[in-house]
Amino acid sequence: MEFPSKLIENAVEELAKLPGVGKKTALRLALHLLKNESEDTFLLAESLVKMRTEVKHCKQCHNISDTEVCGICSNPLRDRSLLCVVSDIRDVIAIENTAQYKGLYHVLGGVISPLEGVGPSDLHIDSLLERLPNSEVREVLMAISPTMEGDTTAFYLTRKLRDHQNIKITTIARGVPVGGELEYTDEITLGRSIVERTTYGRA
Repeated sequence: MEFPSKLIENAVEELAKLPGVGKKTALRLALHLLKNESEDTFLLAESLVKMRTEVKHCKQCHNISDTEVCGICSNPLRDRSLLCVVSDIRDVIAIENTAQYKGLYHVLGGVISPLEGVGPSDLHIDSLLERLPNSEVREVLMAISPTMEGDTTAFYLTRKLRDHQNIKITTIARGVPVGGELEYTDEITLGRSIVERTTYGRA
């Protein structure tokens, strides 16, 4: 692809690094930004820089946040007896969009995947186990995508949680298709899975 300007070429190269954005789409975006009011482009650039430099991770649940403790963890109206374990921040957003869940979260930061070199020590599992003693948590809901890696992660966590006899372990109902990702599940199906959660089998 030939470019009339090296600056446009550089912009297209960077935009094309975004997921789902090819060279042609990147070129359209670059030309749109060039055609737009310069203030709009500067606002976009400033918001991206601020997002990258100022967004934090909640020190309690590892969700993204503008403050050290996210709005969900600090909300006194949330049910502190219920803790939902998810693999990714996008899963928190998906579940919150159902408006069916009122508890707290714990974001693992991924799933156990030996093929990709991801083990338990690479996830926020230790901080999860540290949260439970002396807490109000009475139920841990495993809301992890039902893939092979997701099921492996849930099984590992269930074994780790055995010592906490006063905590019930549940999983989202299998209304979510096996092999599917939570972020792509429609809100009605995901909401029903939260409401109709079932007890997680103990090994």
